[in-house]
This record gives sequence, structure tokens and C-alpha cells, in this order.
Amino acid sequence: MKLAVVILNFNGAKHLETFLPSVVKYSEAPIWVADNGSADNSKKVVEGFAQVNWLALDQNYGYAGGYNEALKKIDAEIYILLNSDVEVTEHWLNPMRKTFEEKPEVVAIQPKILSYTQKGSFEYAGASGGLLDLWGVPFCRGRIFNRCEKDEGQYNEEAEIFWASGACLAIRSAAFWEAGGFDPSFFAHMEEIDLCWRLHSLGKSIYAKPESVVYHLGGGTLHKSNPRKTYLNYRNGLIMLLKNLPKKVLIRRIFVRLILDGFSGVSFLFKGQWRDTLAIIKAHFHFYALAPKVYKASKNAPRSDKALAPFSIVWQFYLLNRKTYTALPHD
Repeated sequence: MKLAVVILNFNGAKHLETFLPSVVKYSEAPIWVADNGSADNSKKVVEGFAQVNWLALDQNYGYAGGYNEALKKIDAEIYILLNSDVEVTEHWLNPMRKTFEEKPEVVAIQPKILSYTQKGSFEYAGASGGLLDLWGVPFCRGRIFNRCEKDEGQYNEEAEIFWASGACLAIRSAAFWEAGGFDPSFFAHMEEIDLCWRLHSLGKSIYAKPESVVYHLGGGTLHKSNPRKTYLNYRNGLIMLLKNLPKKVLIRRIFVRLILDGFSGVSFLFKGQWRDTLAIIKAHFHFYALAPKVYKASKNAPRSDKALAPFSIVWQFYLLNRKTYTALPHD
């Protein structure tokens, strides 16, 4: 199958210097660096790798828009979307390639994502595969909220998941464009979950392939504690629900989600993180302003909640003290 590894870059010269060597060494596929209008010396760094193609975009389109623009120009059956702060390992592409060849119903795959700084632990952005609860709150096999488990082989089995991490997302190009690509209005954060939800609504399958292993630094563009990231996560999470939930449950689920967000805002306040509380308030008001336009644009799109986990991860984690994926209900 024709694969292409595509690294979206924005002022990431230091990350490219650190992580691009492993990608070049272990990737048996063309490698592209798509640059989102960087002002640093990223191009000079990439020129040091003869095997790597440079694709310059005219401005910073964010993660969502940047990949949409770049992938229009890259011919491949499988796109491997890779963050610039990811170290890959030997033969990392082969297990994912094999699954695509053997299971035509699978349209997207993520590898096992471990922490670059603590290599025995799962990394926040995806771990061993992403799930979504009834209220649109994401969690992972190996990571619930900010608690990342140690990797002891407990999630080494191939499994169907709800969302594959944007830190390392392998996706069939035909399925990517059939679903409409990333939503550029998201700019960054949650866009891969939104895309995966649309793929589920089209009847597609998404897998975690832990046989393939990568190490992610995380926080390469925005750290998870950055109020800007908080704003984008909460705003985009609400937009995602509005776009994808079946209409019969839409109002109730969003209402509950708004209440849960309110509790998060209060929690941030008690921790002294008042900027994050303000970011949630800002996200809600912007969601209210955007909601009519978003709903109108998506009202005729396929909608489904069948692949959502049938419980609240907030309830499971905080009230029932179930801190790992294996401790959650598995009916």
C-alpha cells in the first residue's frame, strides 16, 4: 500500500532536530514536513535530511486546516499523520500496514503511544486508544483525565476504539476525504475525535494497534495546562457534540455537558487556576454564538452515538474510584 508520513510543523525546528532522525531511520515510506508558515529555521533543519520532502503552506492554518491543505497535495492510500515531537521505533509502520491490508473495514489506526520522558508509561494524548463517554468526555486505554498508567502490557491487544490520537493517526485517504477531513473551525484540539466520530457514523471502524510503538513528548505546541488549550478543548468538545449526537438526545446531553464543564471551572478555581476557569466561560459563550451556524451546517449529516461508552467517565473516576480502563464496566 502507498503510505506517506506527514508531519505538520509550526516553529518546531528544535523538535525536528530531535525527532526527525528516528522517523527517517525507521520509516519505509515517503516523509513530508508540511510547514504552517513557520518563522524559525525549520526549513534549514529539514534540508539536512535528503529523504524528507518540504511542503510550505502560506500561513498557520492550525492542526485541522493545516493538514487539510497539506493532504490535498500528497498522493497516498494511507496518510500517517505524525506530530513533530514523536520518536518512532523500528518497524513501527508494518503492524498498521498489515491491519489495513487484512481488514478493509478499518479506516483509521493509532499505535501504542508512550511518554518520551517516562518511557514506561502511557502518554496523555492517546495512550493505547481513545474512547468517548456518553457526555462527550474523552479518555483512553491507559489514561483517564490526567492519570497515565504504567505500561505493563495490559493493553497490548489489538482493539476497536472510538478515536485515534492526532499525535499519530494512520488513516485511509479515501475515508479521510469521504468524511470531509478535519473541521478547520476547530483550529487545534479535539479535531481528530470529531473526525473519528464522523467515520463511525458512516459505519467505519477504528483500531488501536499496540504492536506498533511510538514515544510522544506532548505539549509541543500548547501544553495541556495552557488556558488557550483549555479554551479550545471545551469549545471544540461542545461543537463536536452539536455536530454528531443524534437529535433525539442532543439537548439533554449538551445540557449535562455544560453542567459538567461548570464543575470543572469551579475545580480549576479552587486550584488557583483562574485563567482556566475564564477559558471555560469564554468557550461556552463562543459556543452559544457559533451553535446556530454549526447546527445548520451539520443538521443533515449522519449522526450516531452507538460507539460511545455507555457511562459517565466523571462518575466512574471520581465517585466510584475506578482509576484505570480495566476497572471500568465492559459489557
